[in-house]
Amino acid sequence: MAWESIAADKRSRILQSIPQEWLIGSKPQDISVMNYPEKSGIMSKDELAITNSSATELVAQLSSGQQRAFDVTLAFCKQAALAHQLLNCCLEIFPEMALAQAKELDAYFEKYQKPVGPLHGLPISLKDQLRVKGLETSMGYVAWIGKYDEEDSVLTKLLRKAGAVFYVKTSVPQSLMVCETVNNVIGRTVNPWNRNWSCGGSSGGEGALVGFRGSIIGVGTDIGGSIRVPAAFNFLYGLKPSHGRLPYAKMANSMGGQETVHSVCGPICHSVQDMKLFVTSVLSNEPWKYDSKVVPLPWRQSEEDTIKAKINSSGLRIGYYNFDGNVLPHPPILRGIQTVVSALREHGHTVIDWTPYKHDHAVNLIDRIFASDGGQDIFSVLQESGEPAIANIQDLVNPSLSKVDMNELWDVQLQKWKWQCEYLEQWNQREEEAGGEIDAFIAPISPTAAIRHNQFKYYGYASAINLLDWTSVVVPVTFADRNIDPKVVDYQPVNALDGIVQAEYDPEAYHGAPVAIQVVGRRLIEERIMTIAQEIGRLLGH
Repeated sequence: MAWESIAADKRSRILQSIPQEWLIGSKPQDISVMNYPEKSGIMSKDELAITNSSATELVAQLSSGQQRAFDVTLAFCKQAALAHQLLNCCLEIFPEMALAQAKELDAYFEKYQKPVGPLHGLPISLKDQLRVKGLETSMGYVAWIGKYDEEDSVLTKLLRKAGAVFYVKTSVPQSLMVCETVNNVIGRTVNPWNRNWSCGGSSGGEGALVGFRGSIIGVGTDIGGSIRVPAAFNFLYGLKPSHGRLPYAKMANSMGGQETVHSVCGPICHSVQDMKLFVTSVLSNEPWKYDSKVVPLPWRQSEEDTIKAKINSSGLRIGYYNFDGNVLPHPPILRGIQTVVSALREHGHTVIDWTPYKHDHAVNLIDRIFASDGGQDIFSVLQESGEPAIANIQDLVNPSLSKVDMNELWDVQLQKWKWQCEYLEQWNQREEEAGGEIDAFIAPISPTAAIRHNQFKYYGYASAINLLDWTSVVVPVTFADRNIDPKVVDYQPVNALDGIVQAEYDPEAYHGAPVAIQVVGRRLIEERIMTIAQEIGRLLGH
């Protein structure tokens, strides 16, 4: 069968999985669809109240019997169905399975008068890398359509054990290796704030769905910005933990076995409080017993308390930069960084300049790593079905480049380690100069606010942090404003790519686009960085 027919059948099956009464009769022409659920006539007031709640509020209500898992699940199934019809964000929709799971949880609660776990009855959406027994994991590849999973991924298993309900798996770009979400299976996923803008990638389906509140916690993955860019573009929080903190075992992936830079999984959500709920729930089930790469590191309340004490005494010491030397961010991003710096300083915290150390070298190194197999892994899958490569893949994985041999790979790994150690030396030296520990630094996550389709060109603000393997949390800050973010006049680009990115900025086209920053700290200090991110969000009034 031709690849086009296989993809068309998959699209049809996704739509058929949506009950007739949830189908939109006449789709809105509005560019923004953020308010559509209230106007749809499909969602009841009670259901809207559920989808507009926080995850923390809902689990409290579910664990006390104030809400039923069935009702909460039904509300999110309906809103996710609306999201898919408007944003094209799901590769799997399975309300029948979800509602059956919710009924089982309600029966358990009725019998034992207690929840099964910390996520009892909470619907959680999954990026289409996580396997759910009995469902397909196509991951945006036509060749993988029709292959049904025989077991859950480890993270799926542990979330299920904690009481989470699964109801959708969200779209990804073909191969995952792109910060926009487009594939030949269902096409392009768009941004709910403005459908002319990208939702980010590769966890773009999650970003769009959570942004639309068709989910309140979604699971994404990140190897070069794939959690953080969708979080930023949809005005959400996102966690990229260090490798080894959360389980990745038995998930689908591209370039499996590429171990120089690890992909990691984490939540995309509306608050750090909900982020903490997710992380603590997973860690409470001791994931290191199920995935050999997970570090046996439970949630450390003492680490969180250390940062809270510094916050209470206005004692945070935060570094920052707004330019990595490669590509200057657009005016809204520069304003976003300055907004956070000002808020911290106004509340007595110390904010100091941090000069990014050899980020140009890091970006070049990680780009070589992603292209090290000459594109064989990705293009061999495409050849199975005959589908073409999406244009965006050429930005990151160029099949014209020759493969590296083992000795070259070893050299790259040594270069990575050398740079990581040099970065620590620079960090330690800056701490000495500053007179004490620097708790984190803030930086852009992307040089742009939520960007127009096919215009994402520079991954370096995100990917350099992946090469470091430091912890990063995205914090939404503000929105681009044509009245206060004019185009820079007479700017002299530092290189050709910088010139391309600068030329893309149009204050009118980006008016209202979400703006975010990332908070970054050393490896495996998720408790600290999440707490700092929460305080920054509080200072910004979120």
